[in-house]
Amino acid sequence: MTHTHSSTQNLESQSVASANKTQNSPEVSLIHVESLQKDYGQLAAVRGISFEVFAGEIFGLIGPDGAGKTTTFHILGGVMEATSGTIDVLGKKPRHARLNIGYLTQQFSLYLDLSIDENLRYTAGLRQVSEADFQQRRDKYLTLMGLDNIGDRLAGKLSGGMKQKLALCCALIPQPQILLLDEPTTGVDPVSRREFWDVLAALASEGMTIVVATPYLDEAERCNRIALMYEGEIHEVGTLTQLRDNLGLQRLEVRTKDITATETALLPLVNSATGIADVQTFGDRLDVMVADPQQAETLVKHTLADQQIALDSIQTTEATLENVFVARLRQQGSDPPFIPLPKSRDRAQGIENGRNAPQNLEFKSQSFAAVAIGANNLRKTFGNFQAVKGVNLDIHYGEIYGLLGANGAGKTTTIKILCGLLPPTSGDISLAGQTQDLRSGDLRRRIGYMSQKFTLYDDLTVLENLEFYCGVYAVPTHSRRQKIDWVLETCGLVGQEKMLTGRLPGGWKQRVAFGASVMHEPEILFLDEPTSGVDPLARRQFWRLINDFARQGTAVLVTTHYLEEAEQCNRMGFMVAGEVVMQGSPSEIKAAQPGQLIELRVDRNQQASNLLKEHLDGWRVAIFGDRLHVVLDHPDIDIPTVQTILANANIHLRSFRPVPFSLEDAFISVVQRTEQGTAHAAN
Repeated sequence: MTHTHSSTQNLESQSVASANKTQNSPEVSLIHVESLQKDYGQLAAVRGISFEVFAGEIFGLIGPDGAGKTTTFHILGGVMEATSGTIDVLGKKPRHARLNIGYLTQQFSLYLDLSIDENLRYTAGLRQVSEADFQQRRDKYLTLMGLDNIGDRLAGKLSGGMKQKLALCCALIPQPQILLLDEPTTGVDPVSRREFWDVLAALASEGMTIVVATPYLDEAERCNRIALMYEGEIHEVGTLTQLRDNLGLQRLEVRTKDITATETALLPLVNSATGIADVQTFGDRLDVMVADPQQAETLVKHTLADQQIALDSIQTTEATLENVFVARLRQQGSDPPFIPLPKSRDRAQGIENGRNAPQNLEFKSQSFAAVAIGANNLRKTFGNFQAVKGVNLDIHYGEIYGLLGANGAGKTTTIKILCGLLPPTSGDISLAGQTQDLRSGDLRRRIGYMSQKFTLYDDLTVLENLEFYCGVYAVPTHSRRQKIDWVLETCGLVGQEKMLTGRLPGGWKQRVAFGASVMHEPEILFLDEPTSGVDPLARRQFWRLINDFARQGTAVLVTTHYLEEAEQCNRMGFMVAGEVVMQGSPSEIKAAQPGQLIELRVDRNQQASNLLKEHLDGWRVAIFGDRLHVVLDHPDIDIPTVQTILANANIHLRSFRPVPFSLEDAFISVVQRTEQGTAHAAN
């Protein structure tokens, strides 16, 4: 085992005693909300919700897009008045408690042309923080975030994860008693998300009270209590265990080679007579929610055998928060419909023609007959900075390829080069069989592109935006109305098409942007973080549509930070510091990981995590709900050492077992090992 010293260890080790001290203390309510109502004209955004948040806890407010979460945060933060109801924060009305509230909004709130230190100093001035307190807090929080050595860097030059960490530092400079975080990790890569939540856990263990909203339900499992909110109402509040128990269901993880066929075979079984309550697709597996696991397992096996579908594995386990969330929304009838895009031409024939055109084309001695997107030794330099370093890709028609990497790895730059928005510094590109004139209007009309940043016009209505993109992509006049109606119905915006796009919640904007990028039935589709900030049900809708396009022959290049959905890619590449360091199918990448992933169950999760990070590289230890995941290179030797470390701290190890690497575990392992190897080589 390697002993390491991270920037957070001192605070984390100190926080263990604080956490233990508060565990047996009486609960003190710092936020009390009763019958909160907020109306916008005839629209009831929040409908009489009641809840309370206790001192020192992390409280999760979880719900789909448009549930009323952001409105609730605005009211708690004192920037908006409620229509009716009682809202007490620290025993005061929210507007009178604002000096003791830190609020990280959903919209980015930093000044990009100021440095890290200048942003912090500006916030300190607004919140009347003394110079002595500012310096002490600045050093503490920048060290905690790993930003202490780059205080003079412009905020605009930071990666997405670093920007969010800086925004959190700004919220912490006044040292508030309460911290409100509205989707703080949207668009942040998995490595930075884990680091961000480690910071929140350390702050909570010091006594800070945190209220957080997030669309990533795996990270929401780290909350002490969770409120499920939809359609302006809170329907359930409890710990993860309580929410699981209230659902009354367990989970069968079903894995086969053909997930689509398996889902089709099992969905008709969903009814009260069979005891199967739901079937949910999760990347390379199906989660079958059941009342009686043994009875349901027998039924699943017989059904798949009758359909001649080979079963790879089936395993009973506990429901996740995402299982609970999806099941509850489906019970409410909130599952968005899957509506295939109405076709105005034979796309398969058009793509076949595209394949035939470059039949004899040689590209670095390789035939690109079936390749839609090709790159050979692609490089891009900005001044002295190499953003893309010798990238090689070949993505075929009908294939979904995931380009995955941390913020700043070079993914977006690569996509912009491939679709003709940026010229490469060097290297060769093949796009839809063409190697020349990649910016031609004819070629661009065969390509769909959804950028990372929302590209529709906020000051136009939804309908005006869609009409504009129909014109840009030369959608035939006779089919425009049909395509626009499809987008509106898919997005759940029928009857609201005259709403200004800027008034839509972030998740709904993403849905409209996706619809706008595919109305012209592209042969090649570039999707740069299409589901960022989108709730789980809408993510499933996105992926049903993406898979439908691929089945019809479209080549799809997608980036995402939600790695469970990346399981649906046929192949993927992990990008680190401008280079693709690993490629393969999801199964191949997970199987290639060195070491073993061990799942631990202990009586004090956070304390065990803090302690193990004092003895292991920080990335090797992660909290997953009520369990710990630990990556060990030599488990036979390392497991007894882990047991001793925990026992010496009076932390009870209830059980441990080896588990397969998830794609997120594999991604973090590859990124961290690559960065460590680069650092060692430099030294």
